[in-house]
Amino acid sequence: MDGLNPRKVLSLLFIIGIAVVFTLQFGPGSTGFGASGPVTAPGSVATVNGKEIPLRDFATAWARQMSFLRAQGSPIPESVARQFGMHNQVLDRLVNTELLAQAAEQRGITPSDEELRKLIHQNTDFHAKEGGFDFARYQQVLRDFYRKTPPEFETELRRQLAAQKMMEVVRANATVSDDEVRARYEKDGNQAKVVFARFLPTMYADKVAAPTPAQLTEWKKTHEKEIKDYFEANRFVYQQPERIRARQVLVKLPPEATAEQKAEALKKAEALKKEIDGGKDFAQVARDASEDPGSKARGGDLGWVERGSWEPVLADAAFALKAGEVTAPVETKFGVHLVKVEEKQAAQDKKLEEVQDEIATTLFKQERAKETAKAEAQKALATVQGGKTLKELFPAEKEQPALLRFETETRPEAVETDSFTAEGEAVPHLGPAPALVKAAFAVSAPQVLGEVFPVGEGFVVAQVVERQKPDTAGFEQKKDALRVQAQQAKQIEVTESFLKALKKGGNVVTNPEAIDSVVGAG
Repeated sequence: MDGLNPRKVLSLLFIIGIAVVFTLQFGPGSTGFGASGPVTAPGSVATVNGKEIPLRDFATAWARQMSFLRAQGSPIPESVARQFGMHNQVLDRLVNTELLAQAAEQRGITPSDEELRKLIHQNTDFHAKEGGFDFARYQQVLRDFYRKTPPEFETELRRQLAAQKMMEVVRANATVSDDEVRARYEKDGNQAKVVFARFLPTMYADKVAAPTPAQLTEWKKTHEKEIKDYFEANRFVYQQPERIRARQVLVKLPPEATAEQKAEALKKAEALKKEIDGGKDFAQVARDASEDPGSKARGGDLGWVERGSWEPVLADAAFALKAGEVTAPVETKFGVHLVKVEEKQAAQDKKLEEVQDEIATTLFKQERAKETAKAEAQKALATVQGGKTLKELFPAEKEQPALLRFETETRPEAVETDSFTAEGEAVPHLGPAPALVKAAFAVSAPQVLGEVFPVGEGFVVAQVVERQKPDTAGFEQKKDALRVQAQQAKQIEVTESFLKALKKGGNVVTNPEAIDSVVGAG
């Protein structure tokens, strides 16, 4: 049985959380820049056993994903999000929900009216200002933000609840035996703790001199492929589209705004522009008056923006400005915008011939720095084998959070790990290091590991400082907690298996063109 690894935990959380998806749908104050309004493109993004997943639902879920990332302080462009496959994750969640809802229907699993009512009443989008569910507010929010009638919304929510109930039935069948619990203990009870120090090329880069012209010429002759590969891998550095760093104030418009509503929004934007022209700080105006919750708290900050990520009318207005200037009010389907250009970067299109000396110099110095790092690691290993400890040789300058430890690391520092098992290939606070893990569990007592381990771009020297093996007394002490862990792991396992079986036995057809119309072509 697989261990409870983070990827599977996230997978289960996505699946079992579907019943509350509606609370994340776009209600008042939940959309960011470019994330509101109906999708008018025809068709659907997928059909699941003949049942369509509307393009509108995918567009809403995709915009929700982007809005969530912005709210977390990660203004990732949609083009980058697509490269990471986020559009597939969004589509998978919609497909999985539909598969589960259909499975529930086939098995007669239906949520009660009381369960539906309770879930609707818990959604704060439908609460009056003084608190509590308000039916008039419910109708208004469904009409203006969810773009659904009450029967449409409640039918969709009922299907989501049925899907969750189906998953609860599946998870209830995930049982673990005593032998499985014992096997988990045998695996998890075999633990080690190490102290390590890493030697990174960056620690020695300033000690490496730039190549002489003769050295550079000779190095380029023997490393043509490396230079070309580096250029290709970093082409985005040398070939960038024009972009601006911008802030915005947004006066929102409903999807089917009337002429009167548009005129009112324009009047409000013109008044805000007058305040800005009069000397009021743009960021403060955005905090006070912008209706884009994705950027409002950050003073309208949108980060770096490429021309193609905006509607042409807004992009043309903003990209025509100099740094420090503010557009006149610009109307798009999302509302009326004021955009301030904070900084501009011109497009770049450098060729390999223009930058090969620069690249060759960088790679030459990296190579020499790496050789120095390896030599220093070997020297440290010899010293530790002679009786010194890594903590004596490389004391930490100050305590840092584990996740930040190497962000400012400028010299080798001794790091003591948490206890870890042989099951994975990673070392706490270090990352993937399969050879080091194997060596650590090949010994039965604390000792220096007798080799330098290549890890990432650097080299690592390590000492095992604790070595624990499973025993009966330990099992009796931990078996209850281990049973819970094993149960969770089995639930994830049966969940994934059930969904795979539904997909294999069903007919899921996706529509890439419809997806591209929302997230852009890859």
